[in-house]
Amino acid sequence: MGYVIPHVPPADPRFGRAVICTCRAADQQARKMDTLMMVSQLGALEHCTFKSFRAEGLGLTAVKQTNLKRAYDRAQTYAANPEGWLLLRGGYGCGKTHLAAAIANVRLGMGQPVLFINTPDLLDHLRAAYSPSANTSYDTRFAQIRNTPLLILDDLGTQSNTEWAQEKLYQIFNYRYNARLPTVITTNEEMEALEIRIRSRMADPDLVQMLTILAPDFRRAGVDQEQSDLSTLNLHHDQRFENFNLRQRELPRGQAQNIQRAFDTAKTFADDPRDWIVFNSVAYGNGKTHLAAAIANQIADKGEPVLFIVVPDLLDHLRATFNPASGARLDKRFNEVKTAPLLILDDLGTESATAWAREKLYQLFNYRYNARLATVITTATHIDEIDPRLATRMLDTSRCTFFMLESPSYRGGGTKKRKRRKS
Repeated sequence: MGYVIPHVPPADPRFGRAVICTCRAADQQARKMDTLMMVSQLGALEHCTFKSFRAEGLGLTAVKQTNLKRAYDRAQTYAANPEGWLLLRGGYGCGKTHLAAAIANVRLGMGQPVLFINTPDLLDHLRAAYSPSANTSYDTRFAQIRNTPLLILDDLGTQSNTEWAQEKLYQIFNYRYNARLPTVITTNEEMEALEIRIRSRMADPDLVQMLTILAPDFRRAGVDQEQSDLSTLNLHHDQRFENFNLRQRELPRGQAQNIQRAFDTAKTFADDPRDWIVFNSVAYGNGKTHLAAAIANQIADKGEPVLFIVVPDLLDHLRATFNPASGARLDKRFNEVKTAPLLILDDLGTESATAWAREKLYQLFNYRYNARLATVITTATHIDEIDPRLATRMLDTSRCTFFMLESPSYRGGGTKKRKRRKS
C-alpha cells in the first residue's frame, strides 16, 4: 500500500494518521534526486574534485598562492558541513567553478541531493516549464529549485537581466535566505553590479562567507597569465632602470639633475607602488615612457599584474566592445582597467577628446583616485590643456607626485611644435 499507521500512544501527534512507509519515502527521495540530476549540470564536471584541484596554482606569487589555498580549504570545510551561503568571486578561469563542483561532488558521494546549475541555464529551465509539452509544471520545477537542500548557482551575473529574470532570481535568493538553506554562488561580478535586493542578502556576514580568488586564468598557464591581454608591456620589455640613460655628460647641469631626480622618483615608486605618479613634459621622447615601462617591468618581474596601455588604444578597446561580434563586454573591459592593481596610462592627451572619451577617462580617474590604486601617467600635454576633472586629481599632492621633466628629446628636438609658419 505504501502507507502505514504508526503504533504510537494517543498523545502522540502521529496517532491514527497514515504516514508514508520507510521504503516508499526512500523511493520518493531517490526520484527527487533523479529529477534534480536531470536539471543539474554536474555530469560534465564529475572530474572537478578537490583531489584534482591545484591548490598551489600555476606560477602564482606567494600572496596569490596563500589566497587560493585559503579558498580551497574553506570550500573543503563547507563540503563536509554545508551551512549558510558560500560566495566565490574572481576572474574567468580562476577556479571558482571547479571548487563549487568539487563541493557538489563530495555531497553527492555522501548520497545527499545537490542542484548544480549555471544561472542562465536555470532561467532557461524555468522558461521551458511554461511549455504545454513540459514534463514538469512550472510550479513544481520552481519549488524543486527553491527548496533543494543544496543549491550551487554558477556564473551569477552572466544571465540576461530582464525584469522577469531579476524577479525569479530574487524570489529564489529571498526564499533561501529566509529559510537559511545552504547555497553556493560563483560570480565574476563586482558586488556593486549585482541586483540590489540580491546584493543586500549576500552582504549579510551572519549567513554568507565571501571568498575573492585572486588567481588568474588557469587555462592561460604559460602565456604570461599574470598580465592582461589589454597590456602592451611586452612591447617595452627592454625598457628598464638598468639601461636608462641619465645623459650626465650630454645635458646642462640643471637638466641632468632633473632627469636624475625623475629616475630616483620612479625607482622609489617601483619599490613600493602607492597612489599616483605623473611624468609630464613639453617634449616627446625624453624618457617618460621608459621610466613608466621600467616601473611596470620591475613589478611584472615579481609576478604581479600590471596593465600598461597607451590612452588612445585603451579607448579603442572600449569602443570595440560596441561591436555585436565582440567577445568582450564594455562593463567587464572597463572594470578590468578601473581595478587593475597597477595601471600605466601612457600618452594621456593624445586621444580624440570626444565627450564619450572624456567621460570614460573621468570615470577611470575618479574611481582610481578614490580607491587610491597605484597609477602611473605620462603626458606631453600641458596640465592647463587637460580636462580639469582629471587635472585636479593629478595635481593633488596628497595622492599624486607630479614630476615635470625638463630635458629635451633623446632623438634631438622633440618639443611639441607650436610654431606658426612664417608668411
